[in-house]
Amino acid sequence: MKTLILSGFGTNCEKETRHACLQAGAEAVEVRHINEIYQSALNLESYGFLILGGGFMDGDDLGSGRACANRFRYRDLPGGGTFLDRLHEFIDQGRLVLGICNGFQVLVKLGLLPGALSPGKKESRVTLTNNAHGRFENRWVHLHADPNSPCVFTKGLGPLELPVRHGEGRLIGEDDALTDRLVEQGLAPLRYALADGSPTEEYPANPNGSPHGIAALCNTQGTVLGLMPHPEAYNHYTNHPRWTRQVAEHGAPTDETGDGLALFRNAYAYLKARG
Repeated sequence: MKTLILSGFGTNCEKETRHACLQAGAEAVEVRHINEIYQSALNLESYGFLILGGGFMDGDDLGSGRACANRFRYRDLPGGGTFLDRLHEFIDQGRLVLGICNGFQVLVKLGLLPGALSPGKKESRVTLTNNAHGRFENRWVHLHADPNSPCVFTKGLGPLELPVRHGEGRLIGEDDALTDRLVEQGLAPLRYALADGSPTEEYPANPNGSPHGIAALCNTQGTVLGLMPHPEAYNHYTNHPRWTRQVAEHGAPTDETGDGLALFRNAYAYLKARG
């Protein structure tokens, strides 16, 4: 149940991410600077849940998440190996990894998402690139949760509303067949949707132009999730821009939590059951 949130180099969502974890039932949450990885100050074996939060890592100067992914892939750790090697071990042990916005981009650049789609096959290649309209998008979106996805984080969830704030969130696969397959296999657990809940490629409901409205990816085990929307930013109903109008129209909600907290609750339910 112990959670590690990595920060530094431009991340700026670690405080609200920690708050969401604690609200969802975390027993302990540590926020540590990425550089501590290379100072022998972090042992992933101590944690069950790793979060790469949102922000503008390295100013996005080399493309969102690329510089951090290169650090994890190529910089040696004290004692040998790389942080990417440790991540593979962490994931193989059934522990959880969540990448939000910039963190999603890092997981994609590392090839951890979507990962190998079938045993013995090479990693499938996708990337996240500039939004189709060529500008930064800061808006609230409707999301469709795939009930058939293996994703631990979205298990049992219905329609969601979450905010997005990114300039490079459009998913591109090596070909159209790959993105089709991601949806068919349930590896796109969240998709941008219209108000009625139907997935869409239409702007602005789909803010970046991702095919099939893909807003998130998970691995085949469902233990690694990356998403462009920010679940940590909707942890209480008053985070919603229309909350005062909704209260005036429908009264104060009996459950005061925001939609995003459900993903974290699912994560801790999984960890608790896992023991």
